[in-house]
Amino acid sequence: MARNKPLPKKLRLGKAGKQNVAVPAWIIVKTRGRVRTHPKRRHWRSSRLQR
Repeated sequence: MARNKPLPKKLRLGKAGKQNVAVPAWIIVKTRGRVRTHPKRRHWRSSRLQR
């Protein structure tokens, strides 16, 4: 990827970075462990963003 990125791509990458967090511990406790992960979790190397 280029060092200099267009603004729309930077915004998409920033949003994806903010979304890429684990489920909070209190939610795991509240749901008694039924909810542990969420499907939008993404690893930077194994999966790419769309466009």
